Amino acid sequence: MSDAAQLRLTAEEEAARLPALLAEARHLAGTVLLGDHGRRRPGQGDSFWQYRPMQPGDALRDIDWRRSARGDTQFIREREWQIAQSVQLWVNPAASMRFASNKSLPTKADRARVLGLACAVLLLQGGERVGLMGAALPPRGGRTQIDRIATALLSDIDQDFAEPEARGFVPNARAVFISDFLDDLTPVEVALSKAASRGVHGVLLQVLDPEEEVFPFRGRTLFESVGGTVRYESRKASEIRQAYLDRLAAQKDRLDRISRAAGWRYSCHHTGTSAQSSLLWLYRAMEGGAA
Repeated sequence: MSDAAQLRLTAEEEAARLPALLAEARHLAGTVLLGDHGRRRPGQGDSFWQYRPMQPGDALRDIDWRRSARGDTQFIREREWQIAQSVQLWVNPAASMRFASNKSLPTKADRARVLGLACAVLLLQGGERVGLMGAALPPRGGRTQIDRIATALLSDIDQDFAEPEARGFVPNARAVFISDFLDDLTPVEVALSKAASRGVHGVLLQVLDPEEEVFPFRGRTLFESVGGTVRYESRKASEIRQAYLDRLAAQKDRLDRISRAAGWRYSCHHTGTSAQSSLLWLYRAMEGGAA
């Protein structure tokens, strides 16, 4: 097959995946009961939001005298915050994300894409600007931005692991990094340090397959990375189980520590569980409401 024919075949295969990804992300976003959007908070804007009793430190010019005249309490007329925020996404495109322990589960890549895109849907519906890390797709608003993000998220790379994109942070924006985070975490720490220096806050969402959490292997086992660059054979896999679990726990602990140090939030999602709860956490964390 010629290079041109192979390129066309690959493009057609990728295009065929796009409607399914968009449909799943939009359906997932629709199942999350968000109530009022997180931007509904006091701040600069023209739209009335609510009245509240006057408090020490409030300016006299902010008193709504018509509402206050109905009783003995002076009320402040608050306006809704209407300044759109920029949000940047990075979803790990590496081969390690294409792992699924059985056919009934989505790959880590599929779940990560759906969660990232569904979060983008919710944020764009709320009036925010959303894009990808780097210069290829800067944050924008509007419905067509979802199609652009979905198309970009379908791109994979052959390497087993990928470093988070740390270029092009928009000052004072927010960011979402979604990955299995099973490789060296130094690049993640460097990226979050750069983010903090530009006033960027965000979340790290780790996506793991259930088998990666429990290490169910026994006897002679051949371990091979999805990209085929790493191979390890164990005669008694059960004997290395505890060392593996300890290392995974240390990896999670470090992710939590570097997140807190940069003013970010960290959570772990398993592909064997519902995506809805993680999307709700992700969205609330972006709005500053998740613990």
